[in-house]
Amino acid sequence: MTDDSTRLAVLIDADNTSPKLIKDMFEELASYGTITVKRAYGDWTNPHLNGWREVLLGNAISPQQQFAYTSGKNATDSALIIDAMDLLYSGHVEGFAIVSSDSDFTPLATRLRESGKRVIGVGQRKTPKAFVEACERFVFLEVLAREGVATAQAMEPAKDEQPRPIQSVLTQAMNKVDTDDEDWASLSALGNHLNRTDPSFDSRNYGFGRLSDLVKAQPFMETRTVTAPGGRGQLWLRLKGRRPVERAPTEQPVKKVAKKEAVQKSTKKTTRRAAAKGSA
Repeated sequence: MTDDSTRLAVLIDADNTSPKLIKDMFEELASYGTITVKRAYGDWTNPHLNGWREVLLGNAISPQQQFAYTSGKNATDSALIIDAMDLLYSGHVEGFAIVSSDSDFTPLATRLRESGKRVIGVGQRKTPKAFVEACERFVFLEVLAREGVATAQAMEPAKDEQPRPIQSVLTQAMNKVDTDDEDWASLSALGNHLNRTDPSFDSRNYGFGRLSDLVKAQPFMETRTVTAPGGRGQLWLRLKGRRPVERAPTEQPVKKVAKKEAVQKSTKKTTRRAAAKGSA
């Protein structure tokens, strides 16, 4: 998540996105910054986009008309890409949210990130891996589904698209993040690493609204809260059974013992010599 002052442009591929979860999507994107541009692209003369009418008005989304001049060519994608580059060079936004499940936007996401802009992708689980990885963060619409059984079943992921086992995910991450001498790592360090290595990682995929709740519920993790100087609590965590490695004993004690033994031998020799002189 970012500072609320970060200005975001939300560009929606309406030809490739259902309008049913747009309200939930904007609520999600609001946690990444202030949305200043909201545009949806499509051929609005096409009947299959009729469901967008109320959504556009209710969410102050500006519809961008793009006729399908040639069959089999997606003119909508081109219009979205051109507008994104115009916004990039205008300097009026710091981040982009590209709403689509189409891999054609992979080069656009890569180019925007090369220019130092944040790129948040939003789409269904069927979104190609290339587009997901090109984004800094990717939010699946299935995670946002709150509209009942029909919507949930329509977007239910296939078995091979289920999230990876959480123990494997967290264990690998904990072995990579920076820790203190006792193997404790901060929750923020863990979250940053997870988002960098897997833009689609979301604690809600595992039934938890927040990463902190997910971590606390794992039997293989232990947590503690440390109070920061400002009085705010910070969550730290480590794998159970992980303890600081005992340091090997230094050579100093060995040297002291050797020195002590040498002194004792020297004292015994001196005592024997003195005794010998006395008897003589």
